[in-house]
Amino acid sequence: MNAANWIDASAPAKGAPPRRLLPFIRWALKGAWRMLAAASVVSIFGGVVEVMAALILGQVIDAALSTPADQVFGTNMGTLIGAAAFFLLLRPLTFGASSFLQSIVVGPNVFNLCLSRLHRYTLGQSVTFFDDDFAGRIAQKEMQTARALTDVVIEMIHTVLFALASVIGAIMLLGTVDFRIAAGLVVWLVGYLFLIRHFMPRIRQRSKSRAAARAMVTGQVVDTVTNIKTVKLFAHADHEDRAALGAMSAFRDRSLEFGELSVTFRFWLMALAGVLPVLLVGGALWYWSRGLVTAGDIAATGAVSLRLAQMTGWVSFTLMGLYANVGEVEDGMRTLTPPHGLTDAPDAGELLVHSGHILFRDVGYSYGRDTGGIEHIALEIRPGEKVGIVGASGAGKSTLVALLLRLYDTEKGAIEIDGRNISTVTQESLRRQIGMVTQETAMFNRSALDNIRYGRPDATEDDVIAAAKKAEAHEFILGLEDHKGRKGYAAHLGERGVKLSGGQRQRIALARAILKDAPILVLDEATSALDSEVEAAIQDALERVMEGKTVLAIAHRLSTISHMDRIVVLDRGHVAEEGTHAELLARGGLYARYWDRQSGGFLGSEEQDAAE
Repeated sequence: MNAANWIDASAPAKGAPPRRLLPFIRWALKGAWRMLAAASVVSIFGGVVEVMAALILGQVIDAALSTPADQVFGTNMGTLIGAAAFFLLLRPLTFGASSFLQSIVVGPNVFNLCLSRLHRYTLGQSVTFFDDDFAGRIAQKEMQTARALTDVVIEMIHTVLFALASVIGAIMLLGTVDFRIAAGLVVWLVGYLFLIRHFMPRIRQRSKSRAAARAMVTGQVVDTVTNIKTVKLFAHADHEDRAALGAMSAFRDRSLEFGELSVTFRFWLMALAGVLPVLLVGGALWYWSRGLVTAGDIAATGAVSLRLAQMTGWVSFTLMGLYANVGEVEDGMRTLTPPHGLTDAPDAGELLVHSGHILFRDVGYSYGRDTGGIEHIALEIRPGEKVGIVGASGAGKSTLVALLLRLYDTEKGAIEIDGRNISTVTQESLRRQIGMVTQETAMFNRSALDNIRYGRPDATEDDVIAAAKKAEAHEFILGLEDHKGRKGYAAHLGERGVKLSGGQRQRIALARAILKDAPILVLDEATSALDSEVEAAIQDALERVMEGKTVLAIAHRLSTISHMDRIVVLDRGHVAEEGTHAELLARGGLYARYWDRQSGGFLGSEEQDAAE
């Protein structure tokens, strides 16, 4: 079996991530503990081997000094061969095995394991979670937390356990030389631990602040880059520069605070490290002068003290980084682990739509505001019925659709599809049964083929092309070419489809919905970005797509829904009128006024104060 697969880096986690550090670490690393334990054992053995090197060095020196010079090799051949085998075989193999486990088995897999679990959980958050934050900041937190936790694991194994084994081994070794020298090491170790205890919590806290400031810089920069066309159109490069510099300045201040503490810590650390060889070697020389220890004991003590003094800087620098990483993990936890705001019921089942009967039962939703949203919506859409939804901005049209898709939960009433309350079925199964084309079409920076195939991932290339042809997208797709020379359906569309015109993006979205072939179809201004000629060309295709489906079509261009079976007029969150186009015109009410007032076939948004 490939060693790189000894940890399943994509294994899903059970339940939500805990919001406390140690339970969160257990959640993130579940399934990897066996390999982590193996790597820990090898690292501990490496620490023991490091101390054994000093012991063997002392034994070789004592053997050489106790034997006439011309008999050193003949008399001590076994000792010398053992020492050579230790340094040439056992020590390299031990450290090689430790490096192999850390660099191939643990490091890459722990990072992917943690990142995949965080990303999977984040994808399950409600739309509100993403609305309330920067996209770049959320992505930064995912990467930051996974990297920081990986570094914590690696350094705990590679440094902390190795150092602990080395220190314990050194105390035992020095105890065989003279217990008072070992006691001196213990006293020094207490002082070292006191220094660590004083500085590390402060480093951890300042690292949290630095990580939060860094994420704000990322969020600000990504927000600007994402909206670069708006920045240029409004000539606000200076404004964005000031906003970025403000975030960078805050990050710099937090970094300076962290750096000042780091410098102070390193100074006292190196001062304390200098005490160790003076204390241990001086003590060994004192006892040697009185004939209590051998020259080999002095060599062993000197080797141990110098190694521990060097290790002090290495370990403490690592601990500083470890505590900093713990702070970054905690900072990421705050952002990424809030409970999901919209969840499936524990016994939620799969929704299978047979007829497409939709029923809104006295539904209300207000976004937590006094105005806006919808109230007391009682609406039945019969199987296969084509219903147009009309209303000025803020009337509640998009809210109605968002509730149907369960992007939000109703605050009052219930929505049923084929007799099943949508809150009792899984969100995934609900949305699989609804095809949707929106005014603001969502494109991935992937190929045209992949963007259309998103409607049905198992579709063949022929299926994709057929859907594109029905959406009048095939011809312009064949003419696409990206900056890497990929052409046609293989050409990438750029972030959010920026390389396409609005009409082209909407035809890609239509092709995606055609390919999905869901029994319920929602058209939210589906043709608003199309010119009249292109719209006319795909109207027949839309008619064919709508056959046999239950359709909700939102439109400002009233002419596009005038042929619907029924038109529902929303006004300030209520159903004001409903009927056919002819019936509503004859009634002379709100719809008739809209029809008379519209210019170029579009419905204005005047006299509306609420925002959807």
